[in-house]
Amino acid sequence: METQTQTAAKDQSRIDVLVAALQKVAPLHGLAEKDYVWLAEHGVERHEDAGAVLFEEDAPADSMTILLKGEIHVKRQRGVAALFIGRSGQVTGTMPFSRMKQYGGRGFTVAPTWALEFHRSLFPEMLEAIPALADRIVGILLDRVREVTRMEQQAEKLTALGKLAGNLAHELNNPASAAQRSADGMLKELRFFVENSLKLGHLCLTEAQTSEVREWHIAIMEEVERSGLPEGLTIATREDAIQRWLGERQIGEGWKIVPELAELGVTPAQLDRLPSSITPSTVQAVLLQITSGLRAEKMAEAMLDSTQRIFGLIRAIKDYSFMDQAPIQEVDVPQGIESTLIMLHSQTEHATIEREYQPDLPLISAYGSQLNQIWTALIENALEATQFKGRIVIKVRVSGVMMLVEVWDNGPGIPEALQDRIFEPFFTTKGPGQGLGLGLDAAMRVVRTHRGYLTVESKPGSTCFQVRLPIAPAESY
Repeated sequence: METQTQTAAKDQSRIDVLVAALQKVAPLHGLAEKDYVWLAEHGVERHEDAGAVLFEEDAPADSMTILLKGEIHVKRQRGVAALFIGRSGQVTGTMPFSRMKQYGGRGFTVAPTWALEFHRSLFPEMLEAIPALADRIVGILLDRVREVTRMEQQAEKLTALGKLAGNLAHELNNPASAAQRSADGMLKELRFFVENSLKLGHLCLTEAQTSEVREWHIAIMEEVERSGLPEGLTIATREDAIQRWLGERQIGEGWKIVPELAELGVTPAQLDRLPSSITPSTVQAVLLQITSGLRAEKMAEAMLDSTQRIFGLIRAIKDYSFMDQAPIQEVDVPQGIESTLIMLHSQTEHATIEREYQPDLPLISAYGSQLNQIWTALIENALEATQFKGRIVIKVRVSGVMMLVEVWDNGPGIPEALQDRIFEPFFTTKGPGQGLGLGLDAAMRVVRTHRGYLTVESKPGSTCFQVRLPIAPAESY
């Protein structure tokens, strides 16, 4: 690292070099020659090799920097993406009119860098000497705000997408695995069914015996349907009784027969009504065939239930994102909240969710998918506050000309000193890597877009976020 060149030590040739370099900086184009000279005379040169650390995260930001050559990156300690990239020809750091007090990340050079720095104590003199610089600086600050907003929105979308993908993967995994297991089991059961059918055919039942077995089966199924399925303890007792009945008649493979018959509710007395003309080996083949059919039915029902859950999730995704719909819709707020809860089901499994929806609520004109971002942020915030196992109450009612949504939780509460800061972008009470601090900021922006209000009231054991949205269409949409 080279030593800095102090202003007093500059000779005219050095000032000429700096003026030539400053004239290539786009935000400074059009300044008078004397303005460039003033900047060259009062700025402190800084030369750094690649890899040099310029400042640390949260260090005081006390200088404006004009990059004449090279490139710098600013990164947060808990992030991998660059928060800011400064290249030759840019003006950065703290500036006149800027409220920047600290650096938002660690700054370092990625190429040999040459810069001119101006301490904030020079700002009043700088603006007095170069009045035209004020407009340039305001323009730079506005561009900075737009860029930070874009980065916030991108980070927010990526975070939301990651959470959505994680929730969907969890929710889809269970029914998909169940359907796969059922399909595999049914394939094996069909093979056994065919094999046993051939065995049963080999026994050569007469037409009368076949008719008697069929009538017995139909009668038993009707009786079971009328009596309903037995309870757990009854099933265990019935399994023992059916096992004894099979043992007394020397009928094998009871492990394939007993569980299904006991779960169905069949009793030994009903088995006694099997035609007396058929042999024990025939009884075994008949019962194996019946129980195989019962297992296949259960697997088919499991597959049907699993696929219905998958289609239900797909429908919830479409409802959540308002896919294939116009940007502004007549939104059913409770329905949007329910779609959000479906998307967050994997996180709410151990929490108690209570709903208090006023009957016959009106629809509101809004950006439906954006409203669901609000519900997602508030519900996730409540879940995290209660460590995913507390009590959350969601209330929706009409309050004057506004729709009022309240999300309550029984978590430890938000310290009073922090309640004014929780809606700030990048402010978070979570540990490094656990959150970007954008959820509540994004919710606030959406609420403001809809000309509504988002407030919080909190004390230990009771925190309430209140969202008020206009019911009537807002022309600013």
